[in-house]
Amino acid sequence: MRLAAILAVLAVWAILAAPPAAAHVEVLGSTPTDGTRLTEPPSAVTIRLSENIGIQKNAMRVVDVHGDPVSEGPVTQGETAEQMTIRLKPDLPDGTYLVHYAFVSADSHPVRGGFAFVVGNGPLMNAGGAVSSADGTDTAVDILTRVVRWLGYAGVALAGGVFFLLYFRPTDDKRAHGVARAGCVLIAGSAVFALGMEGAYVTGAGLSRVFAPDLLANTLDTAYGKLLILRIVAAGVLLYASRRAATSFGYQNTAIVSGFLILLTSSAAGHAITTQIMFLSLVGDLAHYGAMALWLGGVVQLALCARHEDLPQAMARFSPVAKICVAIIVISGALLSAAYVGSVSALFTTAYGLLLLAKLAGFVVLLALADRCRRAVDARSTGTTLVRVRTALVAEVAIAAVVLGIAAAVATIGTPG
Repeated sequence: MRLAAILAVLAVWAILAAPPAAAHVEVLGSTPTDGTRLTEPPSAVTIRLSENIGIQKNAMRVVDVHGDPVSEGPVTQGETAEQMTIRLKPDLPDGTYLVHYAFVSADSHPVRGGFAFVVGNGPLMNAGGAVSSADGTDTAVDILTRVVRWLGYAGVALAGGVFFLLYFRPTDDKRAHGVARAGCVLIAGSAVFALGMEGAYVTGAGLSRVFAPDLLANTLDTAYGKLLILRIVAAGVLLYASRRAATSFGYQNTAIVSGFLILLTSSAAGHAITTQIMFLSLVGDLAHYGAMALWLGGVVQLALCARHEDLPQAMARFSPVAKICVAIIVISGALLSAAYVGSVSALFTTAYGLLLLAKLAGFVVLLALADRCRRAVDARSTGTTLVRVRTALVAEVAIAAVVLGIAAAVATIGTPG
């Protein structure tokens, strides 16, 4: 519980000392601007953004009042990397034209909206009329996206058991190895579903458009889509290497590299890359995520071997590393929270802040259970049975699942800014 108190002090200190948080990508302006009346039709429409989102070919379209497209060609970057442009058909007649945009920010959050302009003397449709009818994320897609992200986090936690079995409890226990390898399968499977759902998530489409070929092609064109492909490959390599790592130093190195790539693909598509000092926040996020994987992977494996005689020995070997992991989680979590939240008031007035507090509370409970488990094992020589240890370990796994669910929800919400 002393560590929990230190965590609270660090979190409050870091948040109080933090500069304002960086906001998500914003539309800063456009050419033509919303509500503009032009005497001549423009040759292109350009939107200026607060960050570079890369080239997303179908991120913008222009239609007339009947919904017929008047833009042509793919969306390209403009004069700067923070602009996206689409060409218009030549010699457009007088009338109102609506611009719809739907793209994904660098940290995989969807941004949708629209505006209107008029050529000649026609009536101008207000900007609200230019917003796509699919402006909001479909509820079922939104929920399923968070479930899939939670499954991905759970897979990483289970796959962390690969390293526990290599370095802290070498064993031929098939159940223990099966659970760790199931984590690799879960990582790959959740990434496949995320790949298919991202298009519907970004455009506001329903479940019927999940894995739609055109939306899937759009996702594969984005950095997020490429990171998902890399995650699938890395999970497959980790699964393969884990089967041979016990007897081969080379495969142990392969497992470490593939595990790092899995962590990197998550951090590189999250909130870490939206801060002003991206490199430091990315390193912090990697450390936070990696320490979580090693710690929770070990907790799951300890719960699996709670009925085995080698539990005290496994806990003794794992305990020093677990303490280091907890320290890394505490320090990196406090600093990242400061960078993302930006102020104490945001903790209590935003959905992101409230979920972060819930995640913190769950983490403190995990620490308390871990301490209880350690004390029970230490007292075993005086006659204490393993019942208390098993109960504490199972409770840790259950609370960890809840904390990972909160983390999945946090990852899909924009940071205060």
